[in-house]
Amino acid sequence: MKFETKVGKSHPDKIFNHGYDLVEDLIGNITLADMAFLGAKHRKPTERESKMLNAIMVAICEHGFTPSSISTRLTYLGAPEAVQAAVAAGLLGAGTVYLGAMEYVAEMLQDGTNKHGADNSSSEIASLILNEREDKGLQMPGFGHPIHKPVDPRTVKLFQIAQELGFYKQNSEIINEISRQFNERKGKSITLNAIGAIGAILADMDIDPKVMKSFAVAARAVGLVAHIVEEIESGRKNSVGQKLFDYFEENTEYQS
Repeated sequence: MKFETKVGKSHPDKIFNHGYDLVEDLIGNITLADMAFLGAKHRKPTERESKMLNAIMVAICEHGFTPSSISTRLTYLGAPEAVQAAVAAGLLGAGTVYLGAMEYVAEMLQDGTNKHGADNSSSEIASLILNEREDKGLQMPGFGHPIHKPVDPRTVKLFQIAQELGFYKQNSEIINEISRQFNERKGKSITLNAIGAIGAILADMDIDPKVMKSFAVAARAVGLVAHIVEEIESGRKNSVGQKLFDYFEENTEYQS
């Protein structure tokens, strides 16, 4: 039985990743985000791609107390010997509500462009996408935020960087036009969140929607480590995980 891979291979004195010598070509020469890009595209990013992807991953690395970070803290409380389990528990919370809707944004934009892009402007494509989703009763991925209202500051910064680096293209134009029209139809301001911006920008970078969430997972793994560090520094008795556990113990009434 034989297997084939382009990802990596180790020899006694050499290690190869995606056609590059790990020691000579990669270590000390590229960032962790660049390595993620290499895995997704089988080539090193250009300088512009590197800056854009690093900005995206920094933007979603950390966001305070979320279901994922709380899960990490509680898991560490129960299994302090397994840091990897605590990080993994947090990553399992990267779903459609928190962190993980960027691929749905990209798919929505690409589907709309494929259906309507030949003879329509970005504004017209946005209108057709909105009409179709309203007719089908579908939610708009990439919109809304419990804290950042009416504007997500990360969205503004990411689009600014995308414009500077040449990645503010059709998908970014369409999502911003969708935002404008969506707010008009609703008669109120609904936040175009960072995940909505990232889905559009990554689509403009020609990243496959199926692998977009992998960048979010990699970035959030880094952020979750900080929550574990804080639990360690606080000490078990004063940790957030312990306080949450104690609160539920003291404030939960059993009903038969």
